Amino acid sequence: MGDKQRIIDLIEAKSSIFTNLSDQIWKYAEIRFGLKQSADALCAVLEQEGFQIKRGIAGMAHAFVATYGSGEPWIGILGEYDALPTMSQVAGITEKRVLNHGAPGHGCGHNALGAGALAGAVGIKDYMKETGLPGTIQYYGCPAEESGSGKSFIARAGLFNDLDAVLTWHPMTETAIWGVSSLANYQIYFRFKGTSAHAAAAPEYGRSALDAAELMNIGVNYLREHTIQESRIHYAYTDVGGGAPNVVQASAELLYFIRAPKSSQVREIYERVVDIARGAALMTGTSMEIKWDSSCAEYLVNDALGKAMYANLVAVGPNTYTPEELAFARQYINGLDDMSRARIPAKVASLFPGETPERIAEIAAKPIISDIAPYSMSGQVLPGSTDVGDASWHAPTAQVTIACYPAGTVSHSWQHVACGQSSLIHKGLIQAAKVIALTSLDLLKKPDLVEAAKVEHQQRLIGESYQNPIPPEVIPEE
Repeated sequence: MGDKQRIIDLIEAKSSIFTNLSDQIWKYAEIRFGLKQSADALCAVLEQEGFQIKRGIAGMAHAFVATYGSGEPWIGILGEYDALPTMSQVAGITEKRVLNHGAPGHGCGHNALGAGALAGAVGIKDYMKETGLPGTIQYYGCPAEESGSGKSFIARAGLFNDLDAVLTWHPMTETAIWGVSSLANYQIYFRFKGTSAHAAAAPEYGRSALDAAELMNIGVNYLREHTIQESRIHYAYTDVGGGAPNVVQASAELLYFIRAPKSSQVREIYERVVDIARGAALMTGTSMEIKWDSSCAEYLVNDALGKAMYANLVAVGPNTYTPEELAFARQYINGLDDMSRARIPAKVASLFPGETPERIAEIAAKPIISDIAPYSMSGQVLPGSTDVGDASWHAPTAQVTIACYPAGTVSHSWQHVACGQSSLIHKGLIQAAKVIALTSLDLLKKPDLVEAAKVEHQQRLIGESYQNPIPPEVIPEE
């Protein structure tokens, strides 16, 4: 492989730095925008590796961009490092056991995502330093992917505008190129204010904010019948006005997620939801205010860049595992319910279309589905959201998923937290780093690849431009 083998060797030589970094971030398990320790750890490695770091970007104290090199092309590599609330779990065991009650945990592998993306950035940097190859590598430290959509604020600040390409990865239960779109998403608080009163002695003086919130939810639930089938609307009470039934609740708050395949569709549904909230306030004699949390755009796939990344994934090859690692993974599968285990062959069949039933059964029998799935850039819509979509509107974007967890387990589960410091995820993040670094090399050396990806990107936009709906006065909150 020549030059590419050299990059692989460079990453392997520093692999312990990157796996230790992942473990360190797993222990911090910080959420949303309050990621000081995690950001400090990432920046310490990047600074040691010769990157120039700018912290506090886009109004987020623990977001940053680390830059190496100069000139074109400009390649953005996205790193995430936020955990999930209340998902604390002891590492390295195959049973559910809370480490710290009520504490966060890394149930989506962002500890490895951030460290693996950084490893890819360092790998291509080391090669550029050795060879004098021109170009600019920018590692983006992106908080709050799980809730808060930090990349949306980075995009709003215009910090993705000059990129020629964007690369990233995600720990999953399969190894493939991400070839699907995602749902655009608005995340908004609706706050109702009323008047408290004695609910029995003087109810006529009360104006119930909780009534308004409940009426809003009823109205939105009727609205579901009249929105596009692919839309999703979820809500949670974040304030119910207290726990005293004999006091008319003077405050209530709801957090709404509104999703659809296109940002324009979300905007239309959002306006109808706002009308319902206003009507609920009018019916109850209360007031209503809207507080934006965040948003994210739908993800735009890029076939040209995806094929380049896939070629490098094949060149790096699947991970191999020791008998001990396979036995470790098998214990998780044995602990799943019958329905979860039964879904594994169907998942494999969807990843490997056209394979014989015998081959599907062979792959599905493995504790870790490390086989590389065939390349597919379907553009179908994943029923979930990611703020990588906001970056994808600014430059051609590709991402690889790596099997880091036992088959049949799911994201945001205790099993994924428990595997977060294992050799399974360590091997996965190093594999991802190699793919990212090798794809970066292709972009640095092949102007025609950059141009082809850009041409396709413009076609995917269909004449539209990126519109960030978050009002300019909204500042990310920890």
